[in-house]
Amino acid sequence: MKFHPKLEPQFPWREGNRVELLVDAEMFFPAMLRAIYEARDCVWLEMYLFESGAVADQFIDAFIDAARRGVQVCLLLDDFGCRKLSQQDRGRLAVKGIALAFYNPLHYGKWRRNLFRDHRKILLVDHQAVFVGGTGLTDDFAPRLQPELAWRETMVRVEGPCVVDWAVLFAHTWGSGYVARAPLRPGPQAIPALPEGLRGRVVETSALSSQELSRSLLNRIRLAQQNVWLTTAYFVPSIKIRRALRKTAQRGVDVRLLLPGNRTDHPAVRHAGRRFYHGMLRAGVRIFEYQPRFIHAKVVVCDSWVSVGSSNIDRWNLRWNLEANQESVDHGLAQQAREMFERDFVVSEEIQFEAWRTRSWRSQIREWFWGRIDEWVDRFSR
Repeated sequence: MKFHPKLEPQFPWREGNRVELLVDAEMFFPAMLRAIYEARDCVWLEMYLFESGAVADQFIDAFIDAARRGVQVCLLLDDFGCRKLSQQDRGRLAVKGIALAFYNPLHYGKWRRNLFRDHRKILLVDHQAVFVGGTGLTDDFAPRLQPELAWRETMVRVEGPCVVDWAVLFAHTWGSGYVARAPLRPGPQAIPALPEGLRGRVVETSALSSQELSRSLLNRIRLAQQNVWLTTAYFVPSIKIRRALRKTAQRGVDVRLLLPGNRTDHPAVRHAGRRFYHGMLRAGVRIFEYQPRFIHAKVVVCDSWVSVGSSNIDRWNLRWNLEANQESVDHGLAQQAREMFERDFVVSEEIQFEAWRTRSWRSQIREWFWGRIDEWVDRFSR
């Protein structure tokens, strides 16, 4: 019997939200932990990477403390992404008040259905605030011994009417066929607009239904008048997105890509994506490779539009994963995001077109080889 999931909910633009940009774990982990310790009603977590270590210990302690205070704690972890969460830590979470669920448990009999993964990163507290972005609860984002190697990441804290939509999205996934837990009450049906709040929207994507996230991105790139600045950990976008970036740059718009340098957790994906550099550079797209650490963030700024979330906009993510981003339209937030990009550009190496054309034959062979592998995987996954 085939499984047919319910269509993902889609959400409107809402006025009156507050969106705070949180750069790197030294900002967002303390804010997330503080919110959990101050929770009075509920803590809902949807997370891809959750691995045993110092960071996991901090969050597990916070979840247990919340549950003992009578707070409803619901943890939805991707079964593949949490494979490095030890049995001991799983046992620690088996306390009254904590509901632990795993998205699409791996099983050899499922064949390609094992590829469907929940890549979202959402922490919702008391239906009042939600944290969204690209982090995982692992020591990679905040290692104790070598902080200079911590993955470069960006999150946002959202308050206001959009929080209702994040709760609906979490509750929908919790009750879906890939989790099949008892339904959750999404919480209040509306939250009043905050004074001087900004316009925002929750946008999601899933392999079997909505592709709203990629459609929204394409639309914003095509309509941009001043700038399109994009950072992603894995640059293997669809031909439509590549074409849109090139055409927008050819119109005179400032198009820049901030991508990983040699520090990356998937060198093969980096080499496969670098085969697109020639066409991008020739069209006028500026490409920067971040040098200090592995940049894992997923942020796009198009004029006054900002998108932060879990999606790397690569073909694999959009085909197989649940993803979700917070979109906002606000000149102030967009300026903050551009200032963040500027700081990262300073410590990045800009790829020049002439230098790229004369790069070593070893680099070209790596790009060709991993490019062929990427094309094979793409055909297989259709």
